[in-house]
Amino acid sequence: MHDFFDSIANSFTKTFITDDRWKQLLSGLGVTIQITIFAAIIGIVLGFLIAIVRSTHDLQLAGKKCRKLSDYILKIANALCNIYITVIRGTPVVIQLMIMYFIVFASSREGIIAAILSFGLNSGAYVAEIVRSGIMSIDKGQFEASRSIGFNYKRTMLYVIIPQAFKNILPALGNEFIVLVKETSVSGYVALHDLTYVGNLIRSRTYEAFFPLITVALIYLIIVLLLSFLLKKLERRLRSSDH
Repeated sequence: MHDFFDSIANSFTKTFITDDRWKQLLSGLGVTIQITIFAAIIGIVLGFLIAIVRSTHDLQLAGKKCRKLSDYILKIANALCNIYITVIRGTPVVIQLMIMYFIVFASSREGIIAAILSFGLNSGAYVAEIVRSGIMSIDKGQFEASRSIGFNYKRTMLYVIIPQAFKNILPALGNEFIVLVKETSVSGYVALHDLTYVGNLIRSRTYEAFFPLITVALIYLIIVLLLSFLLKKLERRLRSSDH
């Protein structure tokens, strides 16, 4: 029994204390959070823009012929958005990350920027479909009622449709952000020292797998639980504001 506890203590020391490896884990966590936050921002902005383009096309041009130049532009924009969503959702995020790093940023090898753009573009495709489904779920009578009180299409979307859609899609958006946090664990494929990469690096240097890998898993779990708690709190606040 004494040997067992000595072994645990020795493993703990090698994983966290020797060479200040706990600082390496903190640094890796910082990289993971940095990538996640900026990728989420890109994903939200891009996703909402694409969702608005696609839903506007479906609401205004579905089954109709183009009559104005703006109709043709909207139709082309919708086609491009469809291609983007199909390509992004149809290819693994790891491949997208490697293309971004080894091809797009081949000359500079900016790992952080490549990762942020890759995960942001990937998330944007999923956010777009989530938001579009939320917009399309709103009863068409809402559009007619808004028009009857003098709102144009832009103001109707901004003040009437999107606020209602946001409440409906919040759980799905939350799940997408949780998935995004975990997806960043493949950043090590382009030699980024994110949390997972650092944990595996410590394992390879200490030949101790338990503490490095369990620690990384627990950190991800804590992040996910924290996000879930904040999302549930926001959902409750939005529901209470309806009453």
